[in-house]
Amino acid sequence: MALQSELLDAWRALSGDMGADGWRTIKIGYCGPCPLLAGRRFPGNEEALLVGFDSGRVPPADQLPQGKGFLVMRTDLGAHKPRSTWIALSRQSQGRLDFFALMAVDVVSILQATKDAGGEQLIHVFLARIRAWQEFMRRGDDGILCSEAEVGLFGELEMLIEIVRAGLPISSAVDAWQGPLGGTQDFFLGTGAIEVKSTLSPSGFPARVGSLEQLDDSLIQPLFLAAIRLVLSADGRTLPELILTARDALQADGLTLAAFDSRLIHTGYLHQTAMGYTRRFSIVSIRLLSVTGGFPRLTRRNVPAEVRAARYDIDLDLVRGGDMRIDNAFEKLGVI
Repeated sequence: MALQSELLDAWRALSGDMGADGWRTIKIGYCGPCPLLAGRRFPGNEEALLVGFDSGRVPPADQLPQGKGFLVMRTDLGAHKPRSTWIALSRQSQGRLDFFALMAVDVVSILQATKDAGGEQLIHVFLARIRAWQEFMRRGDDGILCSEAEVGLFGELEMLIEIVRAGLPISSAVDAWQGPLGGTQDFFLGTGAIEVKSTLSPSGFPARVGSLEQLDDSLIQPLFLAAIRLVLSADGRTLPELILTARDALQADGLTLAAFDSRLIHTGYLHQTAMGYTRRFSIVSIRLLSVTGGFPRLTRRNVPAEVRAARYDIDLDLVRGGDMRIDNAFEKLGVI
């Protein structure tokens, strides 16, 4: 939290009437080759983190991430601070300062973890992390997942671990985890996909299907549904403990760790609020179902043309047949 305090102190020191439009900045250090500045832009007096890059192409202004309460821009700090590319992450008046400070610290930490990457890659990592925060801030919540989302994320991470156990390199497994980035299914592997559903229900397995496309095997094949039943148990693991296990396996690969953490932020999970998760989960069973043939689902092929979209619930305990061993399913997917 030292950097967060340093940023807050710098922003306080820079506050006030500058008397002219432009930037007022304080140097706060380096992340590898990238100088870091705390700043305020006048006349708006907005807090900002400015990062200097030696090289790399910055997307046009209309393609830069802009979120609820912050904006990103390329800027010129003048000849006294020469750098080929300066990018400013600025708070807007409606943005919460506490979340903006967390965001700035997190962005710095990810630059530090990937400091050995090239300029183009550093800019990509920088902007990808900001886009993750853009999604988080769009939620407008307090940084703690609801109970249902906590269970869902725990199940997806358990499936990520299963995929690695099957032999897929962890970097490839993280890349396959597309659910947090808006993927129709949670994991895209080979030519197919796996959608993950998790429950704490002791009887029945209620599963919410989010669209007509999610279980449509005419769009992607092979398609599997992983039904993960969890139970609350004193011997189980909390969500932060499971995440820590995954992150420990990624420490040697800064870029993959950056991608993993960005996906977590997309889901609404923040490391800074880990103390808010106290429930411990254990796996009761993982059931992998092949979604094909008579599998009960709604798709565009079996609903009236007038139905443009749908969300619906199915009870996976009532689904008979289609069970596959995980190794056989992964073989069909091309994982092993």
